[in-house]
Parts: sequence; structure tokens; C-alpha cells
Amino acid sequence: MAFMAVLESDLRALSAEARRKYPAVKDGAEHAILKLRTLSNPGEIAQNEDILQIFLKACKVKTVKLSVIGLSCLQKLISHDAASPSALKEILSTLKDHAEMADESVQLKTLQTILIIFQSRLHPQDEDDMAQALGIILSLLENSRSPDSVHSTAAATFRQAVALIFDNVIREESLPAGIAGYGNHLSRTRSVSGDVSRSINHTTLFEGYTVSGVPSARENLTDAGKLGLHLLEDLTALAAGGSVIRLRVIAVQRTFTLDILEFVLSNYVSVFRVLLPYEQVLRHQICSLLMTSLRANTELEGEAGEPSFRRLVLRSVAHVIRLYSSSLITECEVFLNMLVKITALDLPLWHRILVLEVLRGFCVEARTLRLLYQNFDMQPKNSSVVASIVESLARVVSNIQVPDSSEESLAAVAGMFSSKAKGVEWSLETDAPNAAVVVASEAHGITLAVEGLLGVVFTVATLTDEAVDIGELESPRCESDPRGKCIGNTAVLCLSMVDSLWMTILNALSLILTRSQGEAIVLEILKGYQAFTQACGVLRAVDPLNCFLASLCKFTISTPGEQDKKSVMLSPGSKRPEHVVEQRDNIVLTPKNVQALRTLFNIAHRLHNVLGSSWVLVLETLAALDRVIHSPHATTQEVSATVPRLTREMSGQYSDFNILSSLNSKLFESSAIMDTFAVKSLLSALRMLSNQCMRGSLSSFGQSPGSNSGGYLPPGSSQQIGCITFSVERMLAILNNNLHRVEPLWDHIVGHLLELADVAKSHVQSIALDALDQSICVVLGSERFQSGDLSRQQLDKTVTIDTELRTFEWDVISPLKVLYMSSQILDVRAGALRILLHVLERHGEKLYCSWPGILEILRSVVDASEKDLIPLGFQSVRVVMNDGLSTMPTDCLDICMEVTGAYSAQKSDINISLTAISLLWTATDFIARGLSCLPTEDREAGGPPIVELQLAQKEHETLGEQRNGGQTITTTDELPERDSLMVNKIDCDRLLFLVFSMLQKLGADERPEVRNSAIRTLFQILSSHGQKLSRVKWEDCLWKYVFPIVDSVAHLAASSSRDEWQGQELGIRGGKAVHMLIHHSRNTAQKQWDETIVLVFNGISRLLRTFFPFLQSLSKFWIGWESLILFVRSSIAGGSKEVALAAINCLQTTVLSHCSKGNLPMPYFKSVFDVYELVLQMSLNCENTIPSKVKQEILHSLGDLYVQAQIMFDNDMYLQLLHILHLAISISDSMEADSGNIPAVQRTMLEVLPALHPNERLSPMWSHLLRQLLCYLPGSEASLPVKAKGNEQAGSILCSSGNQHESSILETHNAKDLRTALNGSPKAEKFDSSIVASGISCKISKMQVSPSSAPMTYDSTASNSNHLFGEKLIPVLVDLFLLAPRVEKWKAFPEVIQSLGRCMATRRDTADGSLWRLAVEGFNRVLVDDVNSLHFDHKIDPSISKPMRTRCWKEVADVYEIFLVGSCGRALPSDVLSYPTLRADETLETTVLNVLCDQILKSSVDAPNEILQRLISTLDRCASRTVCLPVESVGLLPFHCSRFSLACLQKIFSLCSCDPGTDWHSTRTEVGKCAITVLMNRCEFMLQRFLIDENVLGEAPVPSVRVVEVVFVLQELARLVIHPAMASVLPLPAYVRERASQDKDREGCAHLLVIFPSLCELVVSREARVRELVQVLLRLITRELGLQKLNLSG
Repeated sequence: MAFMAVLESDLRALSAEARRKYPAVKDGAEHAILKLRTLSNPGEIAQNEDILQIFLKACKVKTVKLSVIGLSCLQKLISHDAASPSALKEILSTLKDHAEMADESVQLKTLQTILIIFQSRLHPQDEDDMAQALGIILSLLENSRSPDSVHSTAAATFRQAVALIFDNVIREESLPAGIAGYGNHLSRTRSVSGDVSRSINHTTLFEGYTVSGVPSARENLTDAGKLGLHLLEDLTALAAGGSVIRLRVIAVQRTFTLDILEFVLSNYVSVFRVLLPYEQVLRHQICSLLMTSLRANTELEGEAGEPSFRRLVLRSVAHVIRLYSSSLITECEVFLNMLVKITALDLPLWHRILVLEVLRGFCVEARTLRLLYQNFDMQPKNSSVVASIVESLARVVSNIQVPDSSEESLAAVAGMFSSKAKGVEWSLETDAPNAAVVVASEAHGITLAVEGLLGVVFTVATLTDEAVDIGELESPRCESDPRGKCIGNTAVLCLSMVDSLWMTILNALSLILTRSQGEAIVLEILKGYQAFTQACGVLRAVDPLNCFLASLCKFTISTPGEQDKKSVMLSPGSKRPEHVVEQRDNIVLTPKNVQALRTLFNIAHRLHNVLGSSWVLVLETLAALDRVIHSPHATTQEVSATVPRLTREMSGQYSDFNILSSLNSKLFESSAIMDTFAVKSLLSALRMLSNQCMRGSLSSFGQSPGSNSGGYLPPGSSQQIGCITFSVERMLAILNNNLHRVEPLWDHIVGHLLELADVAKSHVQSIALDALDQSICVVLGSERFQSGDLSRQQLDKTVTIDTELRTFEWDVISPLKVLYMSSQILDVRAGALRILLHVLERHGEKLYCSWPGILEILRSVVDASEKDLIPLGFQSVRVVMNDGLSTMPTDCLDICMEVTGAYSAQKSDINISLTAISLLWTATDFIARGLSCLPTEDREAGGPPIVELQLAQKEHETLGEQRNGGQTITTTDELPERDSLMVNKIDCDRLLFLVFSMLQKLGADERPEVRNSAIRTLFQILSSHGQKLSRVKWEDCLWKYVFPIVDSVAHLAASSSRDEWQGQELGIRGGKAVHMLIHHSRNTAQKQWDETIVLVFNGISRLLRTFFPFLQSLSKFWIGWESLILFVRSSIAGGSKEVALAAINCLQTTVLSHCSKGNLPMPYFKSVFDVYELVLQMSLNCENTIPSKVKQEILHSLGDLYVQAQIMFDNDMYLQLLHILHLAISISDSMEADSGNIPAVQRTMLEVLPALHPNERLSPMWSHLLRQLLCYLPGSEASLPVKAKGNEQAGSILCSSGNQHESSILETHNAKDLRTALNGSPKAEKFDSSIVASGISCKISKMQVSPSSAPMTYDSTASNSNHLFGEKLIPVLVDLFLLAPRVEKWKAFPEVIQSLGRCMATRRDTADGSLWRLAVEGFNRVLVDDVNSLHFDHKIDPSISKPMRTRCWKEVADVYEIFLVGSCGRALPSDVLSYPTLRADETLETTVLNVLCDQILKSSVDAPNEILQRLISTLDRCASRTVCLPVESVGLLPFHCSRFSLACLQKIFSLCSCDPGTDWHSTRTEVGKCAITVLMNRCEFMLQRFLIDENVLGEAPVPSVRVVEVVFVLQELARLVIHPAMASVLPLPAYVRERASQDKDREGCAHLLVIFPSLCELVVSREARVRELVQVLLRLITRELGLQKLNLSG
């Protein structure tokens, strides 16, 4: 074992230490070692005393080292139970001897050994051993020679020994353990409330111990109990300064003994409570000792007068009172009265502070204070010690009113509270004369008194909470009877304590709070306020509650001079004065104010269910706070009032306002958890506060300056309005947080708002209206109302069952009706309408039962005389129509439509009328859902097929997106099920025709904007929802609404005035009225009606485009079509430009939409062409001309018709089309042509012509088209087909009748015949297409003769169009010609070439014109296309005869001859053309030559030989133009002329040249033979001419033109290589021709032999360049003849 080894080691050390001087000890140690080895455990050692004796022997030597070793080993033996109890006396004797030694280490070892004895089984069991052991400790304690360490160790050892003795008593007496430490002094926390909470927790442990079971009191004691009792008696005697016998000590310091006694009293409570002998010692000896020591009426001397002794006395007294007051009633009462009395005596300050600490300890210990109050104050026979304690503490606090040092003391008190909050305690140890210490001591006393009072407050609050927890009191947050009584011991105790103590506590706390500024003390006191006030509220102590609230509210707002006012104690039930916050004063919220406000908020949150009438106090303060927060002059103490408000808001200090504002809001948000009675009390208090403010407001507003109605607010509207605003806002906050139970609260809120709305002050009215708006919206937005997800049937069922909710819904809305109907103030009525608008915007879908009342309000608005209210009412109508139809009861829909119609018909605001019309369109969208939702068997058969009307559906969606800002409207198929259910019960037909009838009436409105909007809307509705209408409904719509609108508009337009209007008069300037300018397009009634007609046409066009296939199947539709055709023709012929364009667009859109699909019958198609032709014919024959824009539109329309409906054209119709085009050209404006511009009609025709080429079915029409176009070229000799004379007469008759006749036809047919035919004509019900055709032809025959059936004659006078039109027409003509089939092309080829040639010939007269250039380009394109087509097909179409081809080539040759010879290469004046233009013309001439030579003469064309010879001759004539001139004038010729001649000559050379790879066909051979002959003659002539000119000129230089020509000829001759076949036609000897024609492999230069003589003559020319070239040619001739230079040697 380790112990055995250690012990053996100690013996060896002992042997070594005693080896020299003490051999006996050495031998004993060695013997003990040997003996130890025979033992195995401590028990055997205890039985064998040899081991113990050797250590005792070593100690008896009394040397320090051996004593230390011996004592250490003794400690080990005792602690391991290796020493026998019988050896205790010998051990104690040894220890006593060692205690007398002067060595410190030995003394300390001695004390350790004694303590180990008390802890081991050697614990003294008899009185002598215990006395001897304790006597050794006390002897060391009282030995003055002992070091301080020994004194302190001895004191600690004695305390531990006493504790071990009493622990042994508890153990032997079988007393419960675990409570020994209860009475120890508890360390303080950082706050009084923390101290109370900590004492409560400690009390809980103690009470748990007592409940677990304490043995009953008994008198018999065990031996251990007797030993403890004797020790207690000796300690008491020593503390009293007497002598003792058992402890064998003469004297011990009373302070030390009293400390040990206080330790025993506080830690071994069960010993005194259970063992009666101990209780007797406590009652008779200890209490007597304490009473004697506590007396302060005599001067104390010696140790008893020391502060430490007094502190111990007071602590002991405190323990007796705290722990044994239940059993020592009389003694504790005496102690308490003595303590209270001491506080009033003139004792040293430290003495009073010690007493205050004791009293403070009682106050902060809830269990102690409760026991004291129960045992004394609540017992009639005993004195009210708790009340006395509170009064004594309050008396100490009142000392701060002494002016001498109160300010310093207050500052010191604040500092002590701050230090405590930081965890630093201030304590008084000695009484020093220093003045600072005196102030601090006084402050310490005040601090203790304040903490004591707060301890009482927190104790009361804690006990009250305990009563709530155990069920004796109702929690303030529970819904309970506010008049409930307190039951239960704890509740009665708390109420009794409140009733007896509250006034004293309030006076003291309010005094110290008034005078204190420190943050920590203010916070602590306000915590006390809060705790006590909450306790009063829970206990239903109304008077204390009101007084504490009033006192607290006094500290919330600081007004100027308030710091100088004295604190006034309010009597219970009295009302505190209102803190009026003047807006002009600088208000500073100190930290005390802020904390007081927070405390008030906390109290209100805690006691909201029990405040009742006390709410008024709270609300008055909160109203003042609200004014402060919103005051520009208010700030916190840390921020100066001079700092701008923005800077304060940006600073961190301003966060106090935000926090307070947030707390203010949260207080009213917590009303959601109040019971209903409490909420009503709060609302009543707010209403009372508002009424008081309103009375003050009325007195200041309505009375004289000196009068006052007794309101508590002083004059000042801003404060009064602010107070009313506060009340109203808080009512709204309560409403927002109590929506789950709004019914019992609604009347309280709305009733007050209606009262405020009746006040004649606008500010108050505005507040009331805004609050009413918010109230209604927030209630309707609550979960108690339907969320809008139910169907109409479900809503009906729900509303029927839940009658209470139905009634409440109207209760919510009815205040608006009351306001509007009963109020005479316009602003109030307008405010009611604004509220209604907000309600409908936000919660309209949740309304159901209140719609009749809402619609009644809106109807009364439009019927009233106040025009200013109509816009407000209409805003609500707009919301209803857009969002409210789906949830509106079915019986209210027609009323809603009528209300909307009334707004559209009102005259005060045109914008409202326009918007109301658009709302009717929105309504039809909703109604149309009902049409689509009807079951299939309920829909009438024959409606328009959906498949055919997909375009209409898409257009409807597009229009819907435009109306709704780009948002797609849900289509019928996508409607949710609930919407389908909603519209099932609606009479859709009745509502739809109701809307149509209103729009029809509006269509005749005198305001153009209104009627235009109505007409536009009507047609848009029909277009959007027509696919949902049946056949019968469509017929009703057409005959009752559509065509009557057309009739009405036509009649009103015809009868409208043409007089110009003057705009609104703006003022007078220079004595004349100044009027607003009106645009010329709207300055007459006629022009504005024209705009309406345009809308009618657009609407009809849209209908026909969408529903024509269905409409034309209706039985009476043809009659309507006839009337429409007449209306269109009249509008085009006699209307304005806009009307005519709209009429054309109407026809055009209808035809184009259906002709390509095959849905348009031929009679309808022909009727459109007849209208166009008749209108143009009338314009041609009459003075009344059609605007150019209209004619252009007609041309565009014709082009579009032909492109889209080619399948419907035959030859006659195509000829009619050409005739209409000619009519349009014939009546074109000549003024534009005279000004140098192409007339607009001709420009349009040029745009349309490319699309009018005949298709394959109309192939014979190509010649007609081309010939007609050729007629418009300058110099054309072609003739045009014209109308027969009979037709002209018919046209003139029609024109002579004028527009009046047209109008009469339209009016008669539309107004009379149409009604008759539609309403009662059975003959018009059934007819086929033949009848339709005959009908239309019959009708049109009255006006015209069809051009297709009229005989075609020709007018000899051609239409001589200007050159400008010809310039634009030529490219179009050429493009069309190239598109024509080959046969049709060759039929018109001669005329086309001839016309182009005439245009090309204009170059001689107008060289600077563009016509001939465009004609040249077109001519080239035509020839190139023809040559290319021949080259591609390699054969000619057999249908094209040879004479036809010959004629064509003859025309081509004529054009070339006329243009090249007559127009090209001619000299022009120098100012005619610029150089760039001249160069461009040369390029164009070169292009002509290239086409002639390269594309025609070199190609395999079918031109006759004589044509080829003619073309080559034309080139030769152009080439000889320069050389034929005399030498005198050739130098004057412009350079471009000589360049053109050389270009022609070069082309002849190219025709003769045989280049490698050239396709040498028969045509090329013939061209080459002809060309070589012409070329040789021309070269011979030019060379001879050069020789002649050179001889004539002599020494004079030859003109450069001549030299250039000769050099060019010689160079080309040198490069020329001819085909062998061409050599056969040269004028050479036969053998030379034969040799040249047979040698095909050799380069042919036989042509040089023809001009050999001329070359020989040029050898002597003066021009060196000529001689050089001649030499080259001669060498070529030598080689051709084979005469090259031979080698003679060879």
C-alpha cells in the first residue's frame, strides 16, 4: 500500500534525523520499521501501539525537526485511522506541550493535528477531551507572542472545530442535514429587485427543507448534544465577558466569541428549533446578551463600543429575528423596536448605518418581511413593526430636504447606486472625521433607506405574484371580474401591506425621485413604482393605483420651471393636473422622463385589463408624449434644442423618441389580448379625452378671445388638434388589433368619428374622415368577411345563413350613407365619397349585401346639383364596373348599368362620359361570359362558328390588352369555375341589350367625343363577342342597333351646319375679343360629323371582316348590303376626304378578308368594282372632282383586290380594271405636272402597276395591258378603249343630279325602304345568288352601264402624258414586258420597240432629259432578254410567225439607225451638258454598241441578212462621221465625237476578228463576210484620205484627229486575224483567195493584201508613228506571201 510505504519512508527520515543525538529514537524508528513490515493495513497499526509510540517519543524530544516529523506522522496515522482512540489523551497531552513551543511551524502543525482529530474517529467524546483540545486552540489564539499566522490559523481552526462539534450534534441527534448554511450572509446583487429575487430563491430552499420534515421539539440530549450545549453556554459566557470553567481559558476577546456565536446561530437553525435546551439558552442567555449589547442609551466603553463588535451584535440580532422570530415573538419585537429607535437617536453615523443595513436586510428578504408582518402587524396584540421600519426608512430619506448638504448627499446617493449597478459595493469601516467621508456616510444611510423601501415594494410585488401563481388572485391578463375580491392568506396579507404602507412609500419614493438625477437610482426607483403599481392593480387597490400612476405621470414630461415646483401628494382618487405641452416652448426630455415613460408603458401593458377608469391618467400622459414627439422644439437632454430637427433625427440620441413612439404603438397593439370590457374601457377613455379636447377646440375656435368653456387645454388649436388626432389614431390602432371581435367595439369607434365629422372645423373633419376611411377598410379586410373565393351561389347561401354578418356588413358601410345624405357640408360629403372609393378599390370584391345602398349613393351623386362631387362618384363607379360585377348580386347588375349610363350621359364633364362608355364595354365583357357559360341546349342554333371566328377572338384579346394596359384578359374558355357560376344567374340578353340601347342613344349625342366613343364601343363589343351571339340575337343587333345607327348618323350629318365655329373667348385685346383657335379639321359641325361617319365605317368594316360569312347567310342581309353600298358610294363621291377613305377602307377590308378564302360571292365582289368605276366616271364627267388622295386609295384598293382575288377575275373584269385605271389617270391633276412633279395619282398607279400583270388564266390580257401603258408614253400613236356615248350620257345625267340626288337615294333607301324590307317584307327572306346578282345589277343599272358589256371603241386622240410620267413608266413597262409570256411578248414587241425608239429619239431635242436614257436602258434590256431567250431555247416558238419576227427585227434596225446615226456622236453646245453627264452619256452609247455587236451581231439570231447588213451599215456610217469631214473643220470637232466614231470602227474590227475559242456559227460567218467588206473599204478610204490631207497641207501638221484615226486603223489592222471563210469575199486574185481560204491552220492576214498599195504610199509619210506601223504591216504581208528573208547559204 502507498500509505505503508510513506509511513516507512517517514520512519527512515526520523531515524536519520535522530541518528547522532537521540539514539533511542533512532533505535525505536528502526524497530518500528521492522514491525511495520509485519503489518498489512492501518487497522493492524492501530492495534499495535509501537508505531504510534515511536512518533510520540520523537515529539517528546521537543526539537523542531523531530517534532515536525513526529506531528506529520501523527496526522497521517490519525487521518488513516491507524491510531487507537485510547491514545487520544496521550496525543492531546503531547499537543499541549507542543503548543507551548515558540516555533511557528510547530504551532501550525499542532493546530492542524487538532483539527484532524476533530475530523477523524478520534473526535472527543467527553467534556475533558473537548475542553483540552479547544483550550489548546484558544491558548494559541490568546498567546500574544504567537505570530499573526498562528493567530489567524487558530481562529479559523476554532471556528472549524466548533462547526465540527455542532455537525456531530446534528448527526448524533438525527437532525436533518443541508440547512447549516442558510443563515450565512447573502452577498448583494446589483439591484434591490435582484436581492429580493435571490432571497426568494433561498427561502424556497429553506421552505423545502421545513416541509420535508423537521423532528418535533424535545428536551433529551445525547452526549454529543450535551457537549454542544455546554460549548454554547461557554461561548455565550465568553461573549458576555464572563468566565468559564469547561474551556479552561481565562479570557477570550468578546468580538471573536460573538463572531463564533453568530456563526452557530446562523448555520445550525435546526439545533435551536428542535432541541429545547438549546432554545432555552437562546432565549435566556443569548437574547439577554444581545439586548444588553444592543442598548445605546448609555455610553459604551472598551470592546463593546467598537464598530466591529456592534456589527456582530447587529448581525446576531438580525439572525435571531430572521430565523427565530416565530418562536421568540417577544424578544424579536423588542429587538425590532430597539433597531427602529436607534435610527432616530443621535448616535454616531456608522452606528445608524449598521442598523440601517440590518433593516434593509429585513426589507429585501421577502420571507422575513412576510413573517414579521404576519407575526406583528397583522396581530392586534403586537406592535406594527413593519410599518415602523418603513416609517423609519422614510424618515431617513426625508433628511435630503435639509438644505445644508442635501445636494452633495443626493449626488453621493446617485453615485452609490451607479457603483452598485456596476457591481461595486460601498461599505463603512470606521468613523472618520473627514468631511467627504461624512457626506458619503450620510449618502450611504440614505441609500440603505431607499433600498429598504424598495425592498418592501418588491416584496409586496413578489408576494402578489405568488398569490396569483397559487390561485388566490386573478392574473391581470386574464378575463375576470374587475370587482373581484381578494381571497387567501397571501392575497389578504398583500392587500393589508399595501393599505398600510403605500402612502409612506409613495411619499418617500416620490421625494427621492424628484430630487435625484442619477440614472441608476432613477431606474431602481421606477422599478419600484412599476412593481408596486402592478401589485395594486392585481389587488384591485384603486386609490393606491391611481396615486402611484399620478405620481409617476408627473415625472414623464418636463415642462419649463417644473424642476422648481414642489412635489405635491395627491389624495386617493384625485385627478392629476394635465401637463400641457406648449408647442412654442423648448421641451427637453431628460433620462428620468424617458425612463418614467417606459415604466408607465410597462404598467399599462401589465395592467391593461384592470386599469378601468385609470386609463384616463395614462392616456393624458401619452397624449402629451405624442405632442412632444411631434413637436419641432422637443429634444432629449443630450441633444441641444438649438440643433436642427434633421440633425437630431440623424443622431443616435434621437432614438429615444423612436423607442418611445414604438412603445406607444405597442401599448395599443396589445389591446388584442385584453378582454372586451377592458377594450371598451380604453375606448371610452379615448373618447372622453377627445371630447375634452374638442370642447377646448370649440371654445378657442368659436368664442371670443377672453372666453373659455372650461376645457382643460389652454387656447391653442395645434395642441387641441394633436390631442384629438392622438385619440383617433389610438382608436384605429385598437380597431386594427381587435378585428377578431370588432362587433362590440364598432359602435364606440364609429359613433365618435361621426361626432367629429359634424364639427364645423375642417381639421377635425379631415381627421374624422381619414379615420373612418381606415376603419371601414381595415374591418372589411379582416378575415371575418368573405375572401372573394366563393361563388355567387355560395355567397347567397352564406349570407342567407349568417344574418349577423350580413347585418354587420351594412353597419360597416352605412356610416358613409349617413355622412353623405345627412351632412350639409360639401367637404364632408366629398370625404364620404372618397372613403367609398377607397373601400371599393381595396375590398369591393368582399361586399355583397351593401351593394343596393352603395349604388343608391352613386345614383344620388349624379342626380345632385354639386358638379364637384360627380368626379368623385364616378371614380367609385369605375371601380365597381371594373372589379365589382363578379361579386355583385344579380338583382343589382341592371341598376349598376343604369348608373353607369347616367354618368355617361351627364353634361358636366366630358371625360367622365367617355370613361363611362368604356366601362359599359367592360360590362359587356362580363356579360359575354354568361353567354359563353350557358349550356349548349340553352343556346340557340345557328350562331357563328368559333373556328371561323378565330381572327375575331384574337382581335378581341388584342383590344383587351390595349384597354387593360397590356395585360391579357382571360378568355371564355379559361374562366375559372367560380366565374362561370357567378354569371349563370344573370339575364345576359337583357343586360346586353340594355348596354346597346344606351350606346345607341349616346351615338346621337351632340358632343362629338361622346358619340364617337359610343359608336366605337358598340362596334367593338359586337366584334369582340359576336361569336357568342345566336342568329336571332344577331338579327336583332343589326336591325335594331347597327343599321339604325348608320341611318341616324347619315341623317344628322346631312343636316349638320357647315358654318365655322369660333373657339371659346379667352379675353379682349385691343378692344376685340380673343378666341381660342380651333383646328380647321374640326371648326364646323359638318367636319365633326364626318369624323363620326368615319367611325361608323370602321365599325362596320370590322364587323364584316369578322362575321361576313355568317352575316351574309342571314335572310335580310342583302338589303343591308345594298344600303351600305349606296352609303359608301355617296360618301366617296360627295363626302370629305376622310369619309371617302373610310368608305373605301370599309369595302376593301371586307372584300380582302374573304375573297381569298372563297367566302365572298361574286355579286358582292362585282358591286365593289362597280362602285369604284362609277365614282371615277362621275368625277371625270362632272365638275365635282374627287380628292387626289381618294383616287390614290382607289388605285391601291384595286391593286390589293387583284393580288388577293385573282381567282375571281375573268377577261371582262380585267378589262374593267384597266378601264378604271385609265379613268383615274384621265382625271389626274395637271397642276402638279405643270409644276415639274408627277401627279400623285400617277405615282400611285406606278406603284400599283407591277402587281397588276395578268396571270396564266388571263394571258390574252397582256397585250391589252402593255398597249394601254404604251399609250401613256410621249409620242404614242396607240388608241385607248373608251366608253360608249350612251354610257357617257348616263354618267352626265348622274353627275347633273349632284350630291343632293345621291343623298336622297341613300336617305330614301336607308330610312324608308330599308325599314319596310327589314320589318315586314316576306319576299326578302329567301333568295338565291341569281336573285342577288339580278338585284345588284338592277340597282346599279340605274346609275351606270357596265364597261365590260359596253362595246369597245377607240379614240384617235391619245393621252399625251408628260415626260415625267413617261420617265417613271418606262422601267415599269419594261419589267412587265419581260414578265409576259413569249407569245404575248412578241405580239407587243414591235409596239414596245417602236415606243422606246420614239423616246430614245427625244435626245436630239432634249439632250439633257432623262427620258431617252431610261428608254435606252429599257431598249437594251428588252433586246438582251430576247437574245438570251433564243440562246437558251435554241429554237423559236412555232406560234411566233416569221413575218412577226421579221417585223420585230425591222423595228430594232430602225431604232438603231435612228438613234445611233441621228443622236449619237453629235456635237452639242458646250453649256448643254456637264462633263460628268457627258461621260455618262458616252458610257451609255458604249453600252448600246456593246449590246448591238456583242449580244446581237455575234449571237445566233434569226435576223434576216438584209437586217444584219443594215445594222453593219449603221455602224459604218457612225464610224465614217469624222473621216468624211474636210481637214479644215475636223480639228474643230469635240473629242467625244471622234471617240464615238473610233468606237464604232473598233466594233466593226471586232466583228471581223477571229479570236481563238470563238463560236463561229453561220450567223457569225455572214456577219463577218459583210463586215470585212465594209471594213476594207472604210480602211482604204481613210488611208487615202490621210495621204491626200498630208499632201494638201504640205509642211503644215496634220490634225491630231486624223493622225489618231490612221494610227488606230493601222494598229487594228496589225492585230486583226480573219476567218478563212472571210477571205473568200475579199477583192484578191483567185489563187490568193483560194490559198487563204484553204489554209485554216495559219493566221489569216489576207485582208492586208487588199490595202497593200495604200500601205506602200504611206511609207513616205511625215508621221514617224505611221511609218513604223506601216513597216509592221508590210512584214505581215511578207509573211503572208511567204517571202520572208532567206539564208543565201542555204
